[in-house]
Amino acid sequence: MSDRSPAEDTREGYADALPEYAERVLEVAERIPPGRVMTYGDVAEWLGEGGPRQVGRVMSLYGGAVPWWRVVRADGVLLPGHELRALAHYRAEGTPLKEAARSAEGHLPRIDMRRARWDGGAGAVAHT
Repeated sequence: MSDRSPAEDTREGYADALPEYAERVLEVAERIPPGRVMTYGDVAEWLGEGGPRQVGRVMSLYGGAVPWWRVVRADGVLLPGHELRALAHYRAEGTPLKEAARSAEGHLPRIDMRRARWDGGAGAVAHT
């Protein structure tokens, strides 16, 4: 048995073991274009199933093999514990960010949700 979690392995290595809902969540995450984001709730709404907590659970267990940084909190706050890794991806992809207030802990920016949020349109395939 591997000492690596599923999130650290490639998706192909455990795709047969994924619950159907998890596979669907990961497929949506893969569709999000670079520089854009969807909230956990957006993904659940896109699928027409589950809710933000269910999507968050899938991403925490299996999201390491997909662009996990593109599925975010609705308030634009960076994922606790993964802020610097996510921020590097956002900057590389040109994701719109809001500078942190001086009073903000760690002075980390937030995602500019108004500009970065993707609705699944512009070339997106119909709901799965």
